[in-house]
Amino acid sequence: MADKKSPKEQQAEGMMDKAKGKAKEAAGAITDDNRKRAEGQLDQAKGESKKKTGEIREKARENI
Repeated sequence: MADKKSPKEQQAEGMMDKAKGKAKEAAGAITDDNRKRAEGQLDQAKGESKKKTGEIREKARENI
């Protein structure tokens, strides 16, 4: 299944996921909610993955 988003859109989505994850992790730290912290860390990892995938796709397009 091909991703219909452009590499730049994918990178932007990844950065948003990372920001959302940092906010969740901070909220979990303030409220001492380990589950919320873990969700935040997972969102950050997902965001980093999307961002890197977008970067790789962009470089691949440049090299074609």
